[in-house]
Formats: sequence, structure tokens, C-alpha cells
Amino acid sequence: MPTDFARPVGGARQIDAAVRLFELSPAGIDPEDSVSLLDFAARLGESLGAVDPARLNFLHDRLNREGRAAAGIELSKRQYNRRFRVTQRLSAKADRLAVEQTKRQLTMVARAGFATSIERGAFLADPWAGCFVAYVTAKRKMRREFTLSGRDNPYDDVADVLFERCVANPTTDWWMIAQAYPTLAVLARLTDAQRGELLGRWWATMRQVAALLRRVWTASAFDRATMVVRRGNDSSTWNLLCGAYNAARAAWIATLDASGSLGILDTSCPGKAMMLIAADLVAWHRSTGGDLHPDVGVWARLPLPWDVLDGAAACTRTDVEAACADGGVDPIKSGWVGPRALGAVGEFRPTPELVHGISIADPLWASMLRAGGAFSGKVIKSGVDWSLIPGDVVVSELPELGGHDGR
Repeated sequence: MPTDFARPVGGARQIDAAVRLFELSPAGIDPEDSVSLLDFAARLGESLGAVDPARLNFLHDRLNREGRAAAGIELSKRQYNRRFRVTQRLSAKADRLAVEQTKRQLTMVARAGFATSIERGAFLADPWAGCFVAYVTAKRKMRREFTLSGRDNPYDDVADVLFERCVANPTTDWWMIAQAYPTLAVLARLTDAQRGELLGRWWATMRQVAALLRRVWTASAFDRATMVVRRGNDSSTWNLLCGAYNAARAAWIATLDASGSLGILDTSCPGKAMMLIAADLVAWHRSTGGDLHPDVGVWARLPLPWDVLDGAAACTRTDVEAACADGGVDPIKSGWVGPRALGAVGEFRPTPELVHGISIADPLWASMLRAGGAFSGKVIKSGVDWSLIPGDVVVSELPELGGHDGR
């Protein structure tokens, strides 16, 4: 899989077209910053006599010949229209860029919490905590497998060893760990001020994502009872936003619990958001005796989360517990009214990226992994036959950083 999540394409092409047509300098315009693009589009709109530079409707906001003359714009209709269209496209690009950058930011929140806000100096100051954060977030970012067995727990035995190192270190930076792994065991080690800051940040993130979920929901026709994808549903955007919302909600509830404030849910308890599921995967589940996830039924019985967060609908802990009882779901273990129960520590499985890196740095170890089946992605065999290691494998010291030493 790629080593990075897709980054939105900036507005360099639109800027180039605008500066050529308006004969301006691109200095000071950041093509990757939506605000910079909007400011530039507003300046261009003002030069075209737009009453409201943020509104550039081609049918209603252009100036006619008399209007251009009154504004001192000495351009032909054709040249004026060309500049108007370029400005219009630049403004539209700025809006799209802002949305795509927000979506990418929320993808990071869904997979790594607030880990992207950690400064490099914090990692260097506490290597064990830095290693734990880096490993856990890398595991959470792995591509999901198309399977009925569920996703592996990203907190595996390697992560457990690293976490125990952090526990044993009296100077561990628990605030850094809490950005990426906000569990009760971590949050309990924070100060009240730190927990309060996390409560505010996670709540703000929930509201931000909920507003975007509302926009996607109202623009499509969803089957709320099953959440099976229909033609016209933007499942990619919806599922991305659901992941971010549910991650923020789980972290917010865990922080409430660590702060002794879980009673807030008695007054207001916004529910989870259910992802869309492909029809073929539902058919696969049913062919093996399964069915829809029971959380889907709970979701269908509760008010929409964004309505609860906006105060347009009421949803208390009692309401959620009643919906869970109707759906046969444990409200606590499933994370509806409390921190979700932690699963069993996962078993480490070597990834193709990991064994590829080993094959470059240590051919001998790579040959052992290959003989054990690591490169095939299967379960590692026990009792690897050393005779399977090729005789011409390089067994000298590892090369120095920056390349081979020529030996």
C-alpha cells in the first residue's frame, strides 16, 4: 500500500492560468493554502467589478458594457468573460481544496487521533513513548482486509512490550501517548488540565465531523435500517467521516470516564455513526449464517448524532440503553454508553513492507523469513530448516547508513 494517504492537489494550475490572463505576479500566493487562493480570487473579483467577490455567478454577476465602462474596465466582452471564468474556477478550486484537506485531516484523526500534532522534539525527548506512538499509529493505518473475521487488534504483543517499557519509565510523556492512544490506562495518568483540554478538543472534533456527516446525509438517500450502499451514495466520504466521528466519540467518552464525569451522558449521549456496507459483503455474511452488525439496529432506533449535538433532538443514556436492549447489544462493552472494552492483545504478523525492509538491510535474516513463509503473508512456520538458507547469502556486517561500504 502507499506510504502516505492521498494528498489533495493544490491550485497551482489555476494560479498559472490567472496570472497569465491578468498579467500578474504569483508571488505571495500559496497554491496549497485554500485561504490564500480565496484571497487571490477575491482580489481578482474586485478588479472585475464584482459586488461580492465571494459570489461569482456567470449569469447574474457579470458586468455589461455600460457597467464595465462605469467601473473603468477597458476590456472587450470576450476578454472580460475569460477573466471572469478563470476567477470563478479559482474560487471553486479553493473551496474544493479546503474540503479535501479537511477530509484528509479527519482521516488522520480516525487512524491516529491527534498524533499528527506531536512535535518532533517530543519524540526525541522520550524514545520509548515515541516508539510506542509510532508503532500503534502505523498499525492502525494498515489497510483493512476483506474478511468476515474482523480486523486484527492494532495493539499487538509488540505494542504491549513497548507500552510496558513506558509504564516502567517514571518520566514517560503520557500526554504524548494520549494524543494517539486515549485509553483509560493512559488518560488516568494525565493531569486534570490535560484531560480537560482533550475533552474540549475531542468534543470540537465531534461537532466538526457531525456537520460534515449531516451534509453528506442530506445529499443522498440512505437506507438507515440496513446501511447497505445504494446507487448514488458517496460511501467513501461517508465512511471516512464515520471513522473520524466514532474515533472522536470513543476518545471523548474515555476521557469523560477518566475524569469521573461519565454522568454527563445521563443528560446527552450522542450515538455512534454507522458506516455503509457493500451489498456483496452483506450477502457473504448471510451465506455463512451471519447478518448485519447489531449496532446497525441501535443506530436506526436513535436520533441522528448531529441532531443531538446541535440540540435539535434529545438522546440520553437511558434512550441509548433502551435501544441497545431492543437490539440485543451490551451498551457498555460495545461502547455505546462507556469506553469500549479493550480486546485481547493481538498477535504480531510481519507485513510485506517490514520483510522488504529486512531483505535490504540483512539478507541472512530475510532468507530465514522467506523459508518460514513470511514473504507469502501466511502464518510463520515453526522449526525453520536452516539448510534452506542459500549458500551464497551475504552474511557480512550490515552496510553503513548511506550505502554499502564496497566490501
